[in-house]
Amino acid sequence: METIAQANIRPRRSFLFVPGTGPQLFPKALAATPDIVCVDLEDAIAPDDKVSARKATIPLFAQYPDDDQVERLVRINALNSADGLADLLALLKCDTPPNGIMVPKVKSPDDIRLLDDLFTSENSKLRIQVIIETNEALEACFDIAQASPRVDALLFGGADMSAELRVEPTWEALLYARSRLVHAAASAQIDLIDVPYLDLNDMPGLEIEASLCAQLGMTGKGAIHPNQLEPINRHFTPNIEAITRARKITSTFEAAGTGLVVVEGKLIEKPVLRSMYRILAIADRLAAP
Repeated sequence: METIAQANIRPRRSFLFVPGTGPQLFPKALAATPDIVCVDLEDAIAPDDKVSARKATIPLFAQYPDDDQVERLVRINALNSADGLADLLALLKCDTPPNGIMVPKVKSPDDIRLLDDLFTSENSKLRIQVIIETNEALEACFDIAQASPRVDALLFGGADMSAELRVEPTWEALLYARSRLVHAAASAQIDLIDVPYLDLNDMPGLEIEASLCAQLGMTGKGAIHPNQLEPINRHFTPNIEAITRARKITSTFEAAGTGLVVVEGKLIEKPVLRSMYRILAIADRLAAP
């Protein structure tokens, strides 16, 4: 049977940010059951509030321990900042850490290798999700995605990227960037999560963009409000037809023991198994109690 890193495959269809200055919002976000809740110590926090946000964030993961349903993350400040280093030190000293961190302003795979070395030396189990929002990161995204086995996902930082590219954050203007990230994430067999849709009153627009992202090969999308979770999750959840097809293809390959098979009159080669096993792994996780 195909042995891609299925232990690390989990639904990452949706996420919600909670500001580090609003710890009372953390249990509410968990109750909304996105696939990821991320406490933000970066963009949502004013410079004078960085220390208090960090102090309020660390106890949350002991108060609301991991239940294996909602992935718990912290978006740290940039690695080349004093606040980013302080965030890392606090998380490494934390008795009950989150599942992982979101890393902003990444520029090269060396940033991720440094984190991997640090976490390994400290015997930390922290995982990594990388926000791609700089021109340097977009150019190096293939290597960034494979810089550490701790990397579970890339996240597209569309707002900062549009500023970097000197364009409006429209679908057409950012299509190249999104497509490049699809290639990088798929090659590394990790998730790729799109930027949140910022117009809460435009649900049809969210539906369109989520659908386009899923068709392009992205695996999830951020949300700015719990009301956005249902359409996002729907577009990134394998439907019954996809699950049935994946089961048929994998079982046919396993029985045949060859490099290609014919399923429903179509010739299918072995490389397609990776995506089929991924569909089944996510379906199994979603079906679990």
